[in-house]
Amino acid sequence: MQRIVEQAASLAGASIAAVSVIDRSRQWFAAKVGIDDSEKPRSESFCAFAILRPGEPLIVCDAMRDPRFAQNPAVLGVPHVRFYAGIPLVDRSGYALGALCVADTQPRRDDFDVYDLTHLAREAERLMQP
Repeated sequence: MQRIVEQAASLAGASIAAVSVIDRSRQWFAAKVGIDDSEKPRSESFCAFAILRPGEPLIVCDAMRDPRFAQNPAVLGVPHVRFYAGIPLVDRSGYALGALCVADTQPRRDDFDVYDLTHLAREAERLMQP
């Protein structure tokens, strides 16, 4: 998993990348780059929004301008997230378990290409399933 997040960060030119797993109350990181925390409350999780639509990536070009995230502690404080892209990680039954995500401190344009990130997410899904 660590190789996947390192590759995702590199491909996206992002300072943060993670494979996150979401449960009822928290998000924890199975692998990460640029994040010190090992988990955080689900209420502060960008990835918790990504899993709401398991078949679609969630792209947030500027978190300060998005009402879902403008007051998020990760936006207002360290690590000062402005850009986020998350690809839901789905099990064989179609249930979203978490996300492969990248984030950065600079906003991005809305033409962010998720092709390579999606390919890495499918690889992460294979590693997560028995």
